[in-house]
Amino acid sequence: MRVKVAIRGLTKRFHNVTALEGVELELADNEFVSLVGVSGCGKSTLLNIIAGLADPTEGKVRVDGELVNGPGRDRGVVFQSATLLPWMTAQRNGEFARRGEPVSREDRRSVAREHLELVGLAGFEDVYPAQLSGGMQQRVALARSLSYRPQILLMDEPFGALDALTRREMQELLTEIWEAHRLTVLFVTHDIEEAVYISDRVVTMTPRPGRILSQVEIPLARPRRHEMQSQPEFVRLVDELLGTIRGAH
Repeated sequence: MRVKVAIRGLTKRFHNVTALEGVELELADNEFVSLVGVSGCGKSTLLNIIAGLADPTEGKVRVDGELVNGPGRDRGVVFQSATLLPWMTAQRNGEFARRGEPVSREDRRSVAREHLELVGLAGFEDVYPAQLSGGMQQRVALARSLSYRPQILLMDEPFGALDALTRREMQELLTEIWEAHRLTVLFVTHDIEEAVYISDRVVTMTPRPGRILSQVEIPLARPRRHEMQSQPEFVRLVDELLGTIRGAH
């Protein structure tokens, strides 16, 4: 399926403060794009508008030509906090994502189980969120968002609260899933090395008001492994993006 996200002239004002101004951006079908910039530049605001969780002051967002007017099942969202329902098991959290769909209960069960297995949580179906580590909770959140097969996956610093080792494991997991199943992803992060490692393209933003500053293609070969972070091309790309952001700041 062809999925194209088009953002045109997006502006967002809070009272007298302009958070975003005239943002223009496109995401191609099955493209993995990361959005980086200093704190407060509007990355999360932009993602929330695309998700339909906030309204722009001006401008339009279209997914496959359809105007975004609110949340929709064509867009899956993973936040920094896993936002799981604590009274439901991992399996039930996955099933809950497809509530209201005209499918059988057994279909919801099998799809939730399939996606928990996809993120490496086979055997943890009956475990509650409080019994899971932070990384495992984020795996459940990722499985839940993938279970209803959104056209685009929006991720707002989903690994930001994890320790370094768990974060690395989650980066590898997400990269493996994307390389195997391919879908359109917009990933917000503060970590430039993370952005270079997982992305096809990295978009930088200016400090407030947030505008698109640069767009850098990442020509690194796939499949990717963390060992490539010591390669000269990886280091060069990180330095280029860091210099761009520092120059704008």
